[in-house]
Amino acid sequence: MREKRYLEREIRFFEDTDSELSDVEVLLELAQEAGDNETASEAAERVAKLRERLEEMELRRLLSGEHDASTAIVSINAGAGGTEACDWAEMLLRMYLRWAEHHDFKTEILDFQPGEEAGIKSVTFTVDGEYAYGYLRSEAGIHRLVRISPFDTQKRRHTSFASFTMVPDVGDEVEVEIDDKDLRIDTYRASGAGGQHVNRTDSAVRITHAPSGIVVQCQNERSQHKNKASAMKVLKARLYERARQEREAEIEQLAGEKRKIDFGNQIRSYTLHPSQRVKDHRTGYSVGNAQGVLDGNLDPLIRAYLLETAGG
Repeated sequence: MREKRYLEREIRFFEDTDSELSDVEVLLELAQEAGDNETASEAAERVAKLRERLEEMELRRLLSGEHDASTAIVSINAGAGGTEACDWAEMLLRMYLRWAEHHDFKTEILDFQPGEEAGIKSVTFTVDGEYAYGYLRSEAGIHRLVRISPFDTQKRRHTSFASFTMVPDVGDEVEVEIDDKDLRIDTYRASGAGGQHVNRTDSAVRITHAPSGIVVQCQNERSQHKNKASAMKVLKARLYERARQEREAEIEQLAGEKRKIDFGNQIRSYTLHPSQRVKDHRTGYSVGNAQGVLDGNLDPLIRAYLLETAGG
């Protein structure tokens, strides 16, 4: 059914594009015959919209990975730097939530660990929408912020780091064996928003998978049972991603080559002082409107990365 819906969207896109192109050609002919500038302007506007649609389709063409169409399970963690880093992690959270909102993607926060004074230590959330994982795989890595710190009374420039990690929500599509004996399940009182009931009961759940050392937690639901189910979903996705990365590492070793791995490296810098600029260090692409990027306008950076990795 998923493949059927995908193919129907593809066919509809080409049919609509072909129809629109025919309409524009008619408008241009009428404008030339009558010397009508207003009709010519209308045709130019429709051509510009067609170009945007084709660029969007070009991006879709690049999203052909095994899980690119999946829901993304995202984690943002503050780096060293105390309050400054926690504030930067919260700024990144806002940026991605705004980006998802612009694309009509659905988001849900599963776990939220606030900073001691401001911002967040860590957050885990899902992004559900067409090709959410495919788009967001361009964001995995370390994000660097340079600005005049609002927490520094001497108004000095500070550099902060936060990490973005992500796994696809594999759902029931793949089998991941998890032995209950390997799990340690702890409950605790939720620390974030959620109402009196959440904060008064031990509804939050933390699951530790002993063999891998992976720890997941969820506290967004009022029910301990629902939080456990959500945490298990995240654990399953992370175990699957871990196994996938191990397989890739084995293949690289057998092939006798070492590819560049972006995880753990600084992938992008956001400079708010002395200039306003966002630069992606992998592609060299930069944007002068840093505030626009922080408000969720990530598409140019995402597009540049996808074209770069596709060799385009």
